[in-house]
Amino acid sequence: MTPLPRTFYDRPVLEVARDLLGAVVSHAGVAVRLSEVEAYDGEFDPASHAYRGQRPRNAVMYGPPGHAYVYFTYGMHYCMNLVCGPPGRPAAVLLRAGAVVSGLETAQERRPGVRTRDLARGPARLTLTLAVDRSLDGADVVSRRDPLQVLASTPVPDDAVRRGPRVGVSAGSETPWRFWVDGDPSVSAYRPWVSRKRGSSGDLRRR
Repeated sequence: MTPLPRTFYDRPVLEVARDLLGAVVSHAGVAVRLSEVEAYDGEFDPASHAYRGQRPRNAVMYGPPGHAYVYFTYGMHYCMNLVCGPPGRPAAVLLRAGAVVSGLETAQERRPGVRTRDLARGPARLTLTLAVDRSLDGADVVSRRDPLQVLASTPVPDDAVRRGPRVGVSAGSETPWRFWVDGDPSVSAYRPWVSRKRGSSGDLRRR
């Protein structure tokens, strides 16, 4: 398998999100085939990290397509997104879930006692399994020299793709920009946003 080209990401975010289903993310000895993603459309999207403009945390979103945007949330989780669209228009796709297709033993060492189905079933679990953290923020997933790559694989047919509301966002929760592979056991459970107690660190799914 070869990395998806830059032109793959230089398209509208909804097109990229749908077509990422079935792609394989590889890093640190483990590869995960994507089964669930969410699209976030920058300053036009109230659920996006870029909704209020550019800041140091989200600067990667404003750069060229084909780079990883990795952020830390709740003081314990990393989430990974792939930047798409032209520079200056900060759209990105959150990688929500997938199935381990290579490096299973390594993945199990990183997450001992976890069922195979659940190793990358959810955005924080996915980054744990792939050993992704903030050091990979800005990684060029198109480059063959970068340790984090997104590889082309067998496309998912249209009749196997479903879409619906995004998970856990307080704004734009009704927007059906979550895409998943129907019947895939690695797809995470849908949970609508629920208000957290005052003093919490914020919304996990705001991008």
